[in-house]
Amino acid sequence: MLKKTISLLISCLLFCSVLTAQQALFGRGYDIISPQVHANHSVTFRLMAPNAKEVKLTGDFIPSKGWIPGSEAMVKDEKGIWSYTTKPLPSDLYGYSFLVDGMKMMDPNNVHQIRDVATVTNIVIVGGGQGDLYSVQAVPHGTVTRTWYDSSANPYVKKRRVTVYTPPGYEESIEKYPVLYLLHGMGGDEEAWINLGRTAQVLDNLIASKKAEPMIVVMTNGNVAQEAAPGESSLGLYKPSMQLEGTMDGQFETSFIEVIRFVESRYRVIPKSNSRAIAGLSMGGFHTLHISRYYPNTFDYMGLFSAATMPDKRNAGSPVYADIEKSLEKQRYNGYKLYWIAIGKDDFLYKSNKEYRRLLDKLSMDYVYLESEGGHTWANWRFYLTEFVPLLFKK
Repeated sequence: MLKKTISLLISCLLFCSVLTAQQALFGRGYDIISPQVHANHSVTFRLMAPNAKEVKLTGDFIPSKGWIPGSEAMVKDEKGIWSYTTKPLPSDLYGYSFLVDGMKMMDPNNVHQIRDVATVTNIVIVGGGQGDLYSVQAVPHGTVTRTWYDSSANPYVKKRRVTVYTPPGYEESIEKYPVLYLLHGMGGDEEAWINLGRTAQVLDNLIASKKAEPMIVVMTNGNVAQEAAPGESSLGLYKPSMQLEGTMDGQFETSFIEVIRFVESRYRVIPKSNSRAIAGLSMGGFHTLHISRYYPNTFDYMGLFSAATMPDKRNAGSPVYADIEKSLEKQRYNGYKLYWIAIGKDDFLYKSNKEYRRLLDKLSMDYVYLESEGGHTWANWRFYLTEFVPLLFKK
């Protein structure tokens, strides 16, 4: 009797374990395809919500109303499935989510999501053009690692996390490579460019098509008071915030030399200015501007993507602006190969960039300027990356 009881108990435990293990497989009760990209580049989104009174689709392919995201009403069929089909979209990567009776929710039929600061959205890629650069293609792939370096000059934290992309074949070769240091914007971290920016896919595809030189890409965390991205440090699973202490007061600029030393001691790189580039978006553009003039003999290539260039209410008293004209003149005198500036026509930093270009013109500093459609968005920053990278390290 005891043996039968034990055997029955074991069988029940095993059955429960199987059920638990399988619940993720059978948690969806509906065979729905969403999103569905059609041959003409239109996209259909679907959501099963029979009891909902109103469902809307919001996404960065829908025009916004100022700072308020745009939305479109979805239509419910007799089965309780709400759907919406877009007009044909340009090839690109798009983020979206649903609004169900005013409550935001993710698409339960799409596991592909990205985080931007504290906001999570689903993504869909429309191929046949620019979007192909953001997709995994059948080409040789590089390697992405997250590692830690010592930052003794940082007054906040002494161990910091960094994301590094090494090009295809790096592990098998003895070759030395140039380096692009790629910096995120306010609220971002060392995960931003690799996830939102699709850096690995962009580099893999550009290198495979011979449009870019093989290079190492180092994606830092520009928040000096932060060890690493939320959930990746000793602080645990806390909610990300937009602005952290010390982000634009010169602390990151003065400690950046430690990143370079770490990379050049750990990876096979060419330790010369003509093999170093630095670029960043928004706050990362601010950091790029000042790091490159703090170390005027260090980088031959600079990229300012929608950069925060001129002082505003947040950083008007920041010490980074001290002697800016004199240090820019020194940077010009020492020479460089490319000073690249890009911004969207609708970007809230457009006027600031125009003012900064006036300053560069006054100082007779050479630069290349790209003006795109749109505003302060990842759609632009991904595009800028695909335009900037092919200009680097040409032999």
